[in-house]
Amino acid sequence: MIKVGIIGATGYAGGELVRILSAHKDAQIVWYGSRSYIDQKYADVYRNMFEIVDAKCLDDNMEELAKQADVIFTATPQGFCASMMSEEILAQTKIIDLSADYRIKDVATYEKWYGIAHKSPQFIKEAVYGLCEINREDVKGARLVANPGCYTTCSILTAYPLAKEGIIDMNTLIVDAKSGTSGAGRGAKVPNLFCEVNENMKAYGVASHRHTPEIEEQLGYASGEEVLINFTPHLVPMNRGILATEYATLKKEVTYEEVKAIYDKYYKDEKFVRVLPKDVCPETKWVEGSNYVDINFKIDSRTNRIIMMGAIDNLVKGAAGQAVQNMNLMFGLPETEGLELVPMFP
Repeated sequence: MIKVGIIGATGYAGGELVRILSAHKDAQIVWYGSRSYIDQKYADVYRNMFEIVDAKCLDDNMEELAKQADVIFTATPQGFCASMMSEEILAQTKIIDLSADYRIKDVATYEKWYGIAHKSPQFIKEAVYGLCEINREDVKGARLVANPGCYTTCSILTAYPLAKEGIIDMNTLIVDAKSGTSGAGRGAKVPNLFCEVNENMKAYGVASHRHTPEIEEQLGYASGEEVLINFTPHLVPMNRGILATEYATLKKEVTYEEVKAIYDKYYKDEKFVRVLPKDVCPETKWVEGSNYVDINFKIDSRTNRIIMMGAIDNLVKGAAGQAVQNMNLMFGLPETEGLELVPMFP
């Protein structure tokens, strides 16, 4: 039985980790960390866990937790994990960080986009970017995994096969994405109040969103060239879900069958990536509550562009589900354990 500690267990991603791991046959949560609710019963914070979780919330003492847990999930704001990381901790336990602290390999880029100094840059090179479908073998041997962001997971997987095969001009890539409000976290913020979000849709972080360099770096590895994109996120009035619509100029004339064969080359054996039938567009409602990514594309011969589309649940495949997928790989378990979640509808 894998002993699991969660720091940030009362945030949305942390709560989703608890939900998923509560049904995981090989994992036992031994630490529900929450700076805001220390000594309060976890089920009083999340009433859906009444008579399921009987534990109280503990603090965020990673040094003590490392002695008790085989793996620690840090579902915390940027900077926390990096400030706590040490060789002593990594010698005792594995870390799956759901923040951005180890996702970006260039420390200067991280500090520029996140506006904070990195407290443990010596571990950045070692950290494995935990996008399982791309870095599966590296994840298996990792002791520190950087769990990808929600927008980035959707955006990268949607374009990855075509970037890898050199089909699209990476200099023309535009990513337009929409997210439910849970992506903004559980903290009280005026822009996320019901009256601000309901019956409204807005762009934010225009030309400045922090997931931009993460998408660029990973698609740059795929394409073998420096990638600069336009990425525009939008907030939409729903609880969960991300829909990414991506546009790029084709480098050559291709047919639907040729592009479909490229996607199948990379994803036909991937449990959690579903390439949809021709002309069926991904929708967030068909992945809600699941670890699936639904992907499709449309060739626009009139403009010589291709439109790529992807949908995920931002809290599952975009956060907690992917983190558990990484944990399964790190401990030699079936990758799907605890994650065969049928999408919820309605």
